[in-house]
Amino acid sequence: MNSSSHNRSNSVPSAPHPLISQYEECFQRLKASEAASSSSTSSKLNGLHALYECTDKVLQLQTVQQELRHESCKNSVDELLEGSLMLLDTCATVKDVLLQSSESIQGLQSAIRRKRWGESALKSEGDKYLSLRKKAKKTIQNALESFRGFKKGFLISPISSNTQDEFVSMIRSLKEAELFTLIQLESLLSFVYGSKAKPKMSSWTVVSKFMQPKRVCCDSDQSNTNEFEKVDGDLQCLFQKHSSVVSVKNFQNSMENLELCIKGLDSGIEQLERQLIKTRVSLLNIYNY
Repeated sequence: MNSSSHNRSNSVPSAPHPLISQYEECFQRLKASEAASSSSTSSKLNGLHALYECTDKVLQLQTVQQELRHESCKNSVDELLEGSLMLLDTCATVKDVLLQSSESIQGLQSAIRRKRWGESALKSEGDKYLSLRKKAKKTIQNALESFRGFKKGFLISPISSNTQDEFVSMIRSLKEAELFTLIQLESLLSFVYGSKAKPKMSSWTVVSKFMQPKRVCCDSDQSNTNEFEKVDGDLQCLFQKHSSVVSVKNFQNSMENLELCIKGLDSGIEQLERQLIKTRVSLLNIYNY
């Protein structure tokens, strides 16, 4: 009976366990780093990887498992499980968007390698690229809208006063970490989307400008653009410049950089997804004990 009711031991130390302190420090460093600088997307993912490595270690502690199994923490565990499911769904969305983005440049890369830069090939590959980019952006917009609703409804339920301060702080940190992770994934999707201020240009318009004798020179300073925006911008610049040798080479470089960027992001999301699954399994084991 004592075992089934999960009574707490009076011998639980009042000082935080070193792993819990390590987790708190890791999370605080991550938040401080995010607030202090505009770190790269890959750096943000690395920070999340480190955070969830600490999370898994904390959830394996017997004292933590005993506390989370107590009735007073049931609502908190429910919320953590709901949040973990939301994060896994978001990772799936990010992976889908990255796949769509990868597919959107394959036709253009193939066309350049075969030097198929006639008007017909240009229009065909331009249509495919813009269509797939539009599809990816629509997926991102839908995801961002759902995130806004989730964040508005994100509440941290009151935790019973019977729960020790050490665990109250830890549970709050676990919940905040889920929200923080969602915000980072939201930022990643916005990164893939690119600037919303960029004018929309159909491939028909691109081909038309490509055939015009007068060209509008593109701004060569694109230091504030990311890899996705760079390919979008360089493609338009390439068409406007009537595919000069220099601009074709620049466009090839932009696509290669984007391809490497997508591979890196996809690898980072895969790793984060595995860590989130591991965390969810640990929570379910605690919940169903």
